[in-house]
Formats: sequence, structure tokens, C-alpha cells
Amino acid sequence: MTPQGPQAPLEFGGPLGAAALMVLLPATMFHLLLAARSGPARLLGPPPSLPALAELWSPRALLLLLAWLGLQAALYLLPARKMAKGLELKDKSRLLYPINGFQALVVTALLVSVGVSAGLPLGALTDMLLPLAFAATLTAFIFSLLLYMKALVAPASVLAPGGNTGNLIYDIFLGRELNPRICSFDFKYFCELRPGLMAWVLINLALLLREAELRGSPSLAMWLVNGFQLLYEAVLTTMDITHDGFGFMLAFGDLAWVPFTYSLQAQFLLYHPQSLELPMALLICLINAVGYYIFRRANSQKNTFRKNPSDPSVAGLETIPTATGRKLLVSGWWGMVRHPNYLGDLIMSLAWSLPCGVSHLLPYFYILYFTALLVHREARDEQQCLRKYGRAWHEYCQRVPYRIVPYIY
Repeated sequence: MTPQGPQAPLEFGGPLGAAALMVLLPATMFHLLLAARSGPARLLGPPPSLPALAELWSPRALLLLLAWLGLQAALYLLPARKMAKGLELKDKSRLLYPINGFQALVVTALLVSVGVSAGLPLGALTDMLLPLAFAATLTAFIFSLLLYMKALVAPASVLAPGGNTGNLIYDIFLGRELNPRICSFDFKYFCELRPGLMAWVLINLALLLREAELRGSPSLAMWLVNGFQLLYEAVLTTMDITHDGFGFMLAFGDLAWVPFTYSLQAQFLLYHPQSLELPMALLICLINAVGYYIFRRANSQKNTFRKNPSDPSVAGLETIPTATGRKLLVSGWWGMVRHPNYLGDLIMSLAWSLPCGVSHLLPYFYILYFTALLVHREARDEQQCLRKYGRAWHEYCQRVPYRIVPYIY
């Protein structure tokens, strides 16, 4: 395997930036977990006290995490009634992905329901968030190292565009292999769409049940946060699946960052209850519905056009031809801004935080982080599209000047 040539741009600040992120991301996650349960609940500034090692390390938490990963892996291997093809890879092949996530979710929900009915103290999971997060972080580090070692013997055709530079730290962080697999088991697809996302829902539910134990019933704010986040879903053709390698960045993000920081609003509400009047709740629901509508409709329009440009729902849209033979949508949702799905994402993220009131900045960490993430991702998208489509992309940018928010950015 030859590393990429020197012309390949390094992202995230290169090896030094990658090393810093491998420290800062876990540190930020633990800061949020500690801040949410503290009295001041400060986003900025150190938490009132740092946990002892005994509060972080727990063999029980590690076993629970491994059991959860094992359960989700077993459900991933369930027979799928439908297989989807991924995007075309460098060698012109398309990988197959099982579409059985809904089956896995239903089975998981049934198992959790049976467990709770039988007396499983799911609410007690909230007391184990710190050791579980520590176990997930440790697992992500070990997993990303094993993935790097696996990629050393992988053929050049399966390597990621940016993760095979020859620098150890950078390649472990970004991931050398695009879609690491053993037989038909795709590690990236599994981790991106299964254990972390379902754990996020489970942690939110545990926090809701814990609030019911403490206060007699869950608050309206807690119900809204649980309901909004349950609706949120990832799609197969995201940039993570199609472009990025699978290394520490995605392994930590999937297994630790998503379940333990995306549940921040529910964590905050457990320790800092908020009263929410019905008119405000309805307004927040409307904001979330608008964001979700934009997110779903924009993605649906793009995916329909990719699969069948002659489909009646997209056939009348204006397009720009490119040298690759593909066409760029320049009307409909994608004529409003270059990334309307990101706009929907940001509106939803605001709705997730509003039930937490406005007295603390901490619950709004998600929208601040997500804005930075999407602006950075949009810049990466722009560079990739410019390299891929050239003059056609310049024309598209002139026709659609706003990137995410109309008339603002």
C-alpha cells in the first residue's frame, strides 16, 4: 500500500490536529456529563469536581457495553428482506447493505419492554453513564487501532481517499480503510447506524423513567426531547459512509459521542427540571416539524433524483450537466441553498434545546457544536464537489449563492 501523494490535502489540522482531537473530544464528552449533573450546570469553566478513577472504571459497565454491542451485532446479522447498494467505489463496485434496522429496533424495543416489565431497573442506567462512557471511549481507542492494523494488509482499492498518508496518528484518527469488513459484516455501516443511535434512544428512555421515579411522572419537556430525538434518523448515503475512512473519528463518534452527548438535553432535564407551558410546547413542536420536513424532503428529493431522474416528482427540476455525466439540481430544495438538509438539521437541533429553557447555555451545546460541525462539513463538501464537477460546480455556486441559511450564509 502506497501512501497518498503529497498533493492530498490533510484535514483537521493534520497529525497535530488529529492528536489534539483524540484528547479533546473525550475530554469534552466527560465535561458535559459532569456539568449536566452539577448544580451550576456550566458549559464554560471546569466542573465543580473531577471524578475519581473508581467512578470511571467499572468491569460491570464494560460487560454491559460489550453485551449491547453483541446484541446489536447479532440483530445486524438477521436475514434482511431487502439489500441496498452503496455508492460506486474506486474499483466501480457497489457494496451491499442489509436493510433490517427497523427489525433490529423492534426486537430491541421488545427486549427492553419485557425487561422493564420483569423488573429491570432501566432508570438505574442513568447512574452508570460515566463508567459506560469511559468503557465506550476505551473500546473506541482499541477498535480504531485494530482497524488500522487490519487496513495494513488491505488492497489499495479499498483504502479511504484521505486516511492512508503514512502518518500513524493521522491515519488511525481518520481511518485507512473506507468500508472495513469481515465477510459481509460492514463495521462502519454497523457502527454508524446501530449501537450508538439505539443507545442514545435507550439512554433518553432511562432518563425519562428515572425522572418518573423521582417526580411521579416525566415532565412535558422530557417527553418532547425524547419524542423529537426518536424521530431523528441517519441515512445510508451520508458523507461518513461514502467518503470518510473508518478510524477513531467515526468509531468514537458512533460508540461514545452520539449516545452520551446527544442525550445531553435529557440529562440536563433530569437534574434541572423545567416547567413548560402548553403554548410554548406547541410552538417548539412546530419548529421541530418545520426542520424535520425540510430535512426529509430535501434528502428525499436528492435520493429520488439520484435513483431515477425521470421520476415525475423530480423530472421537471432544472439541472446543470457535468463532465462526469451526472447532473446537479439547481431548483427545488437544492436551488434554495446548497445544503437544505443541513438547514433542517439546525432547525431541529434548536427545537431539541428549547424545552430546557433559556437559563443555562449547557443544553444548547448541541446546536453550537452542530453548527460548527455542519459548517466544517459543508466546506469539505465544497472542496470535493469542486474537484469532482469543476466548472459545473462554479456555475451551481453562482446560481445558488447561499450555503446553508438563505440570505445569511
